[in-house]
Amino acid sequence: MNGLVHELRLLLIALQFLTRVPVPRWVGYEPAWLHASARHFPAVGLVVGAASAAVLWSASLLWPLPVAVGLAMAASLWLTGGFHEDGLADTCDGLGGAVSRDKALTIMKDSRLGSYGALGLVMVLGLKAAALHGLGRIAVLHTALPALLFAHAASRSAAVMLLGSLAYAGDAEHAKAKPMAQQVSRAGMAVALAWPALIAAALLFFVDWRPVLAATLGCAIATLVCRRWFRRRLGGYTGDTLGAAQQLSELAAYLAWLATA
Repeated sequence: MNGLVHELRLLLIALQFLTRVPVPRWVGYEPAWLHASARHFPAVGLVVGAASAAVLWSASLLWPLPVAVGLAMAASLWLTGGFHEDGLADTCDGLGGAVSRDKALTIMKDSRLGSYGALGLVMVLGLKAAALHGLGRIAVLHTALPALLFAHAASRSAAVMLLGSLAYAGDAEHAKAKPMAQQVSRAGMAVALAWPALIAAALLFFVDWRPVLAATLGCAIATLVCRRWFRRRLGGYTGDTLGAAQQLSELAAYLAWLATA
């Protein structure tokens, strides 16, 4: 029983860390718990995806599909506070130009938005909107909504895979989330992969297996590409690159699902 309570505590800490959702006071906080909570990041993605899916479905009953897609994306942005999108923009600014590792890390710490960051945000958000519109045109309920649920969960597992397989590239002493600046255990990685696997298995009762498999492969490929990119340019990951990996793998999942739907 104590183990289940602790896992619930970790899940709520992950929810608090990645979203604006408040959690009960009894949850408490210890630095080590934040690191351990990474195993439940995909579950938080499921919550965000479910909220976005609910907005998409309800809005599609009232307005044209492009408006519904925009509102669904706005809902996820509000719920997360643009947490991952900010990381994407900073990563594009730091790694967009041909600069040294140290210079790239310095640029990524700058709160100002540069040209590469603006272009990265526009392209990724625009492509996500276009992909969701395409999925919604096929079927909102049986295509777009399952894709949202799976992509949000699986893309958070991508960030955990980088946490577990790369070293921290920034200054661990001054990291925004210092307890996260360490590798996730193999058990934690297994739990993080189990979440999207369970979601995919549940979705197979309602959707065809091919888009689910394609989205899984798309997310995995995007994760591997990000891992190679960050290791080559930075020697590891930072908090910003984890956000970028989440955004890029989420987009890859949508595009793969759309290509096979």
